[in-house]
Amino acid sequence: MPEHGHGHGHHGHGGQMTPEQQMQMMQQEIRLAKNLSQIKHKIVVMSGKGGVGKSTVAANIAETLQAMGYKTGILDADIHGPNVPKMLGIEMLEEQFNQYQFDVFKELVEKDLDTSLPEEEQREFIEEKKKEYQHSIFPVETESGLKVMSMAFLIDSLDRPIIWRGPQKTGAIKQLISDAHWGKLDFLVIDNPPGTGDEPLTVLQSIPETDLVLMVTTPNVVSQEDVLKCVKMVEMMNIKNIGLIENMAYYICPHCDEKLHIFGEGNGKTFADEMEITYLGDLPIKESVAESPTKDATISVLDPDDEVSKRFVEIVEDIKKEFLE
Repeated sequence: MPEHGHGHGHHGHGGQMTPEQQMQMMQQEIRLAKNLSQIKHKIVVMSGKGGVGKSTVAANIAETLQAMGYKTGILDADIHGPNVPKMLGIEMLEEQFNQYQFDVFKELVEKDLDTSLPEEEQREFIEEKKKEYQHSIFPVETESGLKVMSMAFLIDSLDRPIIWRGPQKTGAIKQLISDAHWGKLDFLVIDNPPGTGDEPLTVLQSIPETDLVLMVTTPNVVSQEDVLKCVKMVEMMNIKNIGLIENMAYYICPHCDEKLHIFGEGNGKTFADEMEITYLGDLPIKESVAESPTKDATISVLDPDDEVSKRFVEIVEDIKKEFLE
């Protein structure tokens, strides 16, 4: 049966690594490279601080890409606040996830198993498959076919905090990237933890040839100052393609459709121009978006004709035009 450890990592605790640890690290790097080689495009979604709607943007972009016919996956790399599954309508904790792993592996085996073979040869075939998938973690598929991997699947209670130090967190993130069995994808969207600490840095270092780092901000001055630090970090890592989305730019009144700039008039375009990055537009605050997690889906899935859903389609089209063509 595939093993999926709880991401304590094999290294980074200081001191000299043993030959065994070095070998494990090398094997993980090989798995990581092999995994990522099957993914055409990688989009990392970032923010300078929490609470700006980064995960909402990441989840809606992933579902929009999937709805447009692209094979898409989303990796929720936020260790302390893994909210993506909830936004996509997936309620699955450790015990159910373990069962899901077993079911997917069983399906894989049964698909290729020749039952006309002698029992001994069938057993050998199953053992070979176990070996082949021993490090694999199978992402959970939504009804739309979107593949999802999150730390939320590896905990046994939603209210249990993950109290880890840096090396454990970076080890867990690296394991999620190297061992998630995505298969062939057109797009992988990575929802990065906020800020410029160990975890977002690990994601950027682990995913070479990132096609786009998508910054999410709000009209709030503090949010923009924090995004500026993130942009500087990404530029220091020689990643050239950076885009900006201004979320919560205005509020649409559900009664009269009036646009109210409750955080002040947005200046996302000016802000992006000052940083010399690409402005990809703004998104409103809307009750239908805020309520969507309680309805077990993103707004893009619940109501493709909603103004916000249409904005996500426009943003995805702009991303393709600006960065991928």
